[in-house]
Amino acid sequence: MRVKICGITSARDAFTAVHAGADAVGFIFYDKSPRYITPKNAKKISILLPPFVQKIGVFVNESAKNIDKICKKAKLNYAQLHFDVDEKFLSKLKTPYIKVIRARQKSDIMKYKDEYRLIDAFTENFGGEGKSIDLSWFDSADCSNIILAGGLRADMLDGIKHFGFYGVDVSSGVEITHGKKDTQKVYDFIKSAKN
Repeated sequence: MRVKICGITSARDAFTAVHAGADAVGFIFYDKSPRYITPKNAKKISILLPPFVQKIGVFVNESAKNIDKICKKAKLNYAQLHFDVDEKFLSKLKTPYIKVIRARQKSDIMKYKDEYRLIDAFTENFGGEGKSIDLSWFDSADCSNIILAGGLRADMLDGIKHFGFYGVDVSSGVEITHGKKDTQKVYDFIKSAKN
């Protein structure tokens, strides 16, 4: 499984994720999040990272113009869209993107089923709360283009590998406090995902 370590707020945590084997790191540009980072500070980190590590900006209720502006300024590869978007919005967006489904019920996981997408447990505050999704919803689903998020920890990854998820996205499950990663938890999580 590919791994994204999200909610990066420091170069130290970004390097920890990269050295542990992360495929991607995420920067949150939602100012109500305790993991919020400014585009300027995200750029200071992203320009130091190796070229094959994906750098992803996480956005909530932001305009396409601002998403493009921030991603360009911070040198990011993708925008992760944690809000409902339509085709008109997407037609204006120049940055490659990942749609996010905040799943309330089993049928939600089939939205955008022909696209790579991230599926997270629904929370009022747009994630980062460690809330897990009901894994039984994936029992008969094709998970090969799904990135799973929400309440993940290293000790539960063996139990989800049979689903065949494309990847996993973690933030609170590898933290000491909001926005500060625990080095051992990061290493344990990535090792468990990759083995």
